[in-house]
Amino acid sequence: MTTTPPPGSAGPRTPAAVLERVFGYDSFRGEQQEIIEHVVAGGDAVVLMPTGGGKSLCYQIPAIVREGTGVVVSPLIALMQDQVDALSALGVRAAFLNSTQGAEERRAVEAAFLAGELDLLYLAPERLAVESTAALLDRGRVSLFAIDEAHCVSQWGHDFRPDYLALSVLADRWPGVPRIALTATATEATHREITERLRLGSARHFVASFDRPNIQYRIEPKNEPIRQLLHLIRTEHAGDAGIVYCLSRASVEKTALALVEAGVAALPYHAGLDARTRASHQARFLREDGIVMVATIAFGMGIDKPDVRFVAHLDLPKSVEGYYQETGRAGRDGLPSTAWLAYGLQDVVQQRQLLDRSEGDAAFKRRASAHLDAMLALCETIECRRAQLLAYFGQASQPCGNCDTCLEPPESWDGTVAAQKLLSTIVRLWRERHQRFGAGHVIDILLGKRTPRVAQHGHDGLATFGIGTELTEGEWRGVVRQLLAQGLLAVAADGYGTLVLTDSSASVLSGSRVVRLRRDAVRAPRRSRAARVAALGDLPRDAQEVFERLRSWRAGVAREQGVPAYVVFADATLRGIAATRPSSPAELATVSGVGERKLEAYGADVLAIVATSAAASAPAEGAAASAEGAVDSVR
Repeated sequence: MTTTPPPGSAGPRTPAAVLERVFGYDSFRGEQQEIIEHVVAGGDAVVLMPTGGGKSLCYQIPAIVREGTGVVVSPLIALMQDQVDALSALGVRAAFLNSTQGAEERRAVEAAFLAGELDLLYLAPERLAVESTAALLDRGRVSLFAIDEAHCVSQWGHDFRPDYLALSVLADRWPGVPRIALTATATEATHREITERLRLGSARHFVASFDRPNIQYRIEPKNEPIRQLLHLIRTEHAGDAGIVYCLSRASVEKTALALVEAGVAALPYHAGLDARTRASHQARFLREDGIVMVATIAFGMGIDKPDVRFVAHLDLPKSVEGYYQETGRAGRDGLPSTAWLAYGLQDVVQQRQLLDRSEGDAAFKRRASAHLDAMLALCETIECRRAQLLAYFGQASQPCGNCDTCLEPPESWDGTVAAQKLLSTIVRLWRERHQRFGAGHVIDILLGKRTPRVAQHGHDGLATFGIGTELTEGEWRGVVRQLLAQGLLAVAADGYGTLVLTDSSASVLSGSRVVRLRRDAVRAPRRSRAARVAALGDLPRDAQEVFERLRSWRAGVAREQGVPAYVVFADATLRGIAATRPSSPAELATVSGVGERKLEAYGADVLAIVATSAAASAPAEGAAASAEGAVDSVR
């Protein structure tokens, strides 16, 4: 392998100088500067910062500034190449060691590390656990250890990785090397567990706001979910990159096929595909524009693609942590994006059944049930979704004005009588007939439908037959769903989805408890505010034409170099160029995201495109001002 001089070697290697010369930004965001200076000085840190908040700079800049090599522990072997490519494009001396390499390539990386020619070295926790790797690190100079996706140390964390538990060895074997643990997903309990398991009790803790104001959160009743998904893509995100999460492999395959047949560039991703296919699909998603990845939660951790414009869920996530982390893969560049979830009664029944059938002990089931209850509460809230989401992570917030419940406030209604009718039907089925049924049959009884099944069992003779005609079938399904969410109804552990009462049901039947329910409004299809803003991009028409020319040029360069398009320039940087129309290298260097190396590599081409563009005569009045928001890219 070849090496280059250390980044920023032409001048002082201070954090601020590296930020500007290497990464092309003129200022830090939030607590970045304080975190970086603390680690540069040799301190340990625990950093909780949302996806897209700039966590990576918190260890990359200290690794460049400090003497030696920063060792990054990452669970993402499949993504290490892209991470290293992105850093190399900036002139940062980065490499990785993992099982995808041949012996000769590994020896070259090891030699570069021992010679002090690397700023950053990426390792999987499994690789670090190998004694020969630890011995290699003993022989070189390690400037810091960064533990990325640190929530993996938690037994209750998303995508638990056992090898993360062994990372406490870092404190024993290399006691003088600063450690920084970073994650975007942690409740107070997970935060404590990260601290304890990594032995970071004396570290400084930095907890940023988990708010992602550029993401619009929307949850709607599930009714033909693939049709709903296609409407979302066609009306709001045509040609955009997106991720669609499904619970099962079969659902992934079915949804991906339906999207392809509808003309959407979609690919499946799940653990049932062979490793080569998964790697190929992931590479296409990262390196091509406009690909929609349909996946199980096996996909996505650490995905560094900044221009994912939407994340859709066709099945209910198991926890708020999982939902937050998955939706956080949208809009890493700070531009408007959508988090959309289709949610229905069957989701609740299915998740309850999965929980009952799980092999975990009682403590696990209690914890998992609490996670599910919190997710259901988020789905059923009539308050601001963002405020409730942030409250789950212990952070207060005012109504955001950019979620569905803020934009179109739902109604609540007194559902006590409806709940009594439904619960009474279940009671009568059991007491009079010793029978249990699922939601569909109970609703048929309430609506007075003489279906073959109702007639077969003589349920048209029940006192509750036909007493629920004031509500539609869809509305009754909403009642069942919300009673399940509130713990006033349960799914029997019989594998058939039959409904049973809970200890809390009696208070409803007796009239001592009032039941407030959310009314699912039937709304006309609309384009979300996020989609409208994203489509306009805060750019005047002529600047949009320049942006598209730059985007086309970027795609060609990325294909030629075999790297993702965002490695060349992020969308936010291209928007900044299109808005300000630089006419010289000095002016181009002032655009956020244009560092020394990229200015040298691409400056002439970019300036030529701007100069020759039909719409590049002069920036429209006010374009520079509008660009300020558009170029707030991920740092």
